[in-house]
Amino acid sequence: MQEVKKVTTEAGTNEWQLVVFVLGDQSFAINVDKTREILRWPGCRAIPDAPVALIGITSVRGEVLPMVDLRIFLGITPVTQIEQSKVIIAEFNEVKLGFVVDAVERIYRIKSEDLDASMTGKYLGDWILYVIKRDARNVLLLDYEAIVQTISPQLVIQHNGEPGRAVAMMEGVGHPADYHIIVAEDSPLIRKQVEDALVAAGFTDLRICPDGKVAFDAIVKDGEHCDLLITDVEMPKLDGLTLTRRIKENPGTKNIPVIVFSSIMANDIKNKAASVGANYQVTKPEIGQLVECVVKVIRERQENEEAV
Repeated sequence: MQEVKKVTTEAGTNEWQLVVFVLGDQSFAINVDKTREILRWPGCRAIPDAPVALIGITSVRGEVLPMVDLRIFLGITPVTQIEQSKVIIAEFNEVKLGFVVDAVERIYRIKSEDLDASMTGKYLGDWILYVIKRDARNVLLLDYEAIVQTISPQLVIQHNGEPGRAVAMMEGVGHPADYHIIVAEDSPLIRKQVEDALVAAGFTDLRICPDGKVAFDAIVKDGEHCDLLITDVEMPKLDGLTLTRRIKENPGTKNIPVIVFSSIMANDIKNKAASVGANYQVTKPEIGQLVECVVKVIRERQENEEAV
């Protein structure tokens, strides 16, 4: 067992730490805050009728975890026999699982602006979000949320919530379409899920941004009216914590409510989000809870305005 040693980074500095690993002859990365430890191959038991990449389950200190072979999922020929492979124990979206990889290298420290999304979707496929240039080579950052939801689609169904509940909660508050909401989210899958859920609940005045910089420029530089900001944490150009800090430090935008919606909600991330001024925090993929939080923010805002 190899514990992932994390170096604490100050909230709102636009810095991340990534664990770099190898599949075939290509280097990939995962956010340190999504990882718990790295194991030698622990063995696993097959699951009947499971997706091919879900190779089985294993037990780690008494806890049963699903095992996903990223080489199989991405169609990459392994260069390491399964018995010599490494397993990255990851935890995000309130799910803990093991990713099987050929080898694990080291932890890198990067800035959000180091992430290149220029080839995302067009050439890199559905599962790769960014290219990171390190040591004269390209390191690829995967959309782990999309991968896990593809392997276990029941997670999406389980956490979508009921749009009618949010509509009922808005009774006496006003029409949802009267509120302009800006969403900063880098994952195409999560962007679509959040947009669909908000629209289904009546929130149709939306600005959907692929990263924190687009959202910041819209609010601060362009002066776009914003009743509520929803932001992911892990994003290129400007991460969610830095975005929140800058919004809260700006006199003209400091009163905009901010909901941090992230798959990484360990205690240190929660504390960092609170320290930069985030008003609420919701863990992915709790889409239903996110919509209800939006209604709560709007209701509290109206009550405060009536009390003045």
